[in-house]
Amino acid sequence: MARPKPATFDKQKVVAENRKARFNYHIEETFEAGIALQGTEVKALRGGEGSIAESYAEVKDGQVFLVNANIPEYSHGNRLNHEPKRPRKLLLNTREIDKFVGAVERKGMTLVPLSVYFNARGRAKVELALAKGKQAHDKRATMKDRDWKRDKARLMRDKG
Repeated sequence: MARPKPATFDKQKVVAENRKARFNYHIEETFEAGIALQGTEVKALRGGEGSIAESYAEVKDGQVFLVNANIPEYSHGNRLNHEPKRPRKLLLNTREIDKFVGAVERKGMTLVPLSVYFNARGRAKVELALAKGKQAHDKRATMKDRDWKRDKARLMRDKG
């Protein structure tokens, strides 16, 4: 019998986070995906190195790949060190991949990685989101709401 999936992801150590994703996209649904890494990539991630700021995920031949994610070479690696920006395979169920294919092709959505982290079992995971791009007026509304919340907190703190 399959192990039940937790409602929220068990993030023990967050390595990289895509903070701009929540500003640039409307996040519809999030998924947790495993990531196929080489040994030196895991060591570099455990050292806290890595960036997913400009990365995205794409579906190719029934598989999902993380493209343009930067995991720099491991400092103590030898000549068998990994390539920093190679496409990395994401480990997902077939049902989830089919859902991605339908959403990307029919609805015009994108697959955006939100964070790379290690779970409680020590496995490297990627938090992946099905997202729809925001337009300029949506971004302005988000900035306006954020400014108002900041001003409101400041007023409440000053008034006591």
